[in-house]
Amino acid sequence: MVASHAARVLVASNRGPVSYSLREDGTLAPRRGGGGLVSGLSAIGPDADAVWVCAALGDGDRAAVLRSAGGAGRLSTADTDGQHVRMLDIPADTFASAYNGIANSVLWFVHHMLFQTPLEPVFDEDFRDQWAAYVAYNAAFADALADEAGKGAAVLVQDYHLALVPQLLRSRRPDLRIGHFSHTPWAPPDYFRLLPDDVAAEVLSGILGADRACFLTRRWADAFAACCADVLGASVIRDAGSLTITYRGRTTRIGVHGLGADADFLRERAHRPDVDERLAALQEAVGGPDRKVIVRVDRTELSKNIVRGLLAYAQLLRDHPEWQGRVVHIAFAYPSRHDLAVYREYTDEVSDLAEEINEEFATPGWQPVVLHVKDDFARSLAAYRLADVALVNPIRDGMNLVAKEIPVVSDDGVALVLSREAGAYEELGDDAFVVNPYDIRATANALHQALSVSHGERAEATKRLVAASTALPPQQWFLDQLRALG
Repeated sequence: MVASHAARVLVASNRGPVSYSLREDGTLAPRRGGGGLVSGLSAIGPDADAVWVCAALGDGDRAAVLRSAGGAGRLSTADTDGQHVRMLDIPADTFASAYNGIANSVLWFVHHMLFQTPLEPVFDEDFRDQWAAYVAYNAAFADALADEAGKGAAVLVQDYHLALVPQLLRSRRPDLRIGHFSHTPWAPPDYFRLLPDDVAAEVLSGILGADRACFLTRRWADAFAACCADVLGASVIRDAGSLTITYRGRTTRIGVHGLGADADFLRERAHRPDVDERLAALQEAVGGPDRKVIVRVDRTELSKNIVRGLLAYAQLLRDHPEWQGRVVHIAFAYPSRHDLAVYREYTDEVSDLAEEINEEFATPGWQPVVLHVKDDFARSLAAYRLADVALVNPIRDGMNLVAKEIPVVSDDGVALVLSREAGAYEELGDDAFVVNPYDIRATANALHQALSVSHGERAEATKRLVAASTALPPQQWFLDQLRALG
């Protein structure tokens, strides 16, 4: 296949840097996104011949593709802050089966070890149909990347949605330098082998089509290597800190890049007027400067463990009644993946439990839990500034940037209660109150210890947390991967 364009750097991800909604008059309203990829890609500058390939996620995005020049999906740079973006209008049923059926309901559940195995998973004929859609979805990305890439270009493929792309792209364009980055944990072999044998092999060999396969922590990289050895019989070689995997004559280098917080952006954004307004509202809800504040900010993903966090807070109030009236738990649980029933039910459970805690403990002048379920980034930053204690207790998490962001933004230092199953534990664990995310009593005790720590100790720990959290900001994270591809 011959490239029709000549991009030197390409990024591929399910979600792009911009999304569209349809206004009542039929015009399109673009909304720019944020995150590490957006910040990272900006580091290479506007003259780098970079292209971002992504999927249309909804009706607004599909309309934007249809209205693009020739319907090719190349978006106006006025909508993308100058970035060159090609959006793919993959058939809606194919996208739904690939995204909801496989990526979010199978691969996500495997890597986060969330299946209730007496009942699930069930890999029947419906699954096989969905898997065929996932293959087709990955092939559409491989075709677009092959079309956009100049000779010898560097391609950075993102996450579990696109696990097959490296090998598919390699077969189309062997001249390209290909990297794959996994933003999730990676399951250990015994759990990964819940997948059908052929599917497990296809996922692994798909990623091994890359020149480099990269992960957020050494733990996840080692788990991937163990799966390759166990499932594929691949050769895994560790030499002087380097890790390589050889399979069917090709060698893939393994990299670890622990994405950090974007300190400059966060600090500037956290002191804008809209954040100050929300900070004042939260302070009023807390009810006075003498009360301590425990903050959590999460999407209602099953892996985030919000329910056990609330149970631990209730246990704190029972075990240490001296905190009743003296602490407020600000919990932001923003809806996620609500097209899946299990996520809707989980969000309802979070809301019900918060209400039960307030009914059990509240007094006329004190509301123990302040819960918000409507996404509001400015309000999240206000809570970051206000936090005395940050509760980050996922069952399993690739990194968890919230654990890194709160210390950076905190006005007065913060004590971090952190799950040992978060990727961030690898970098922040020495200065956090570390918990087993399943243990309610131990988490309650950690909250008590965090609330009780002296101001001086908290300030010193926060300095170390900030240093670790900002060691690899998004721009450097991206550039390091690009350079490592050669």
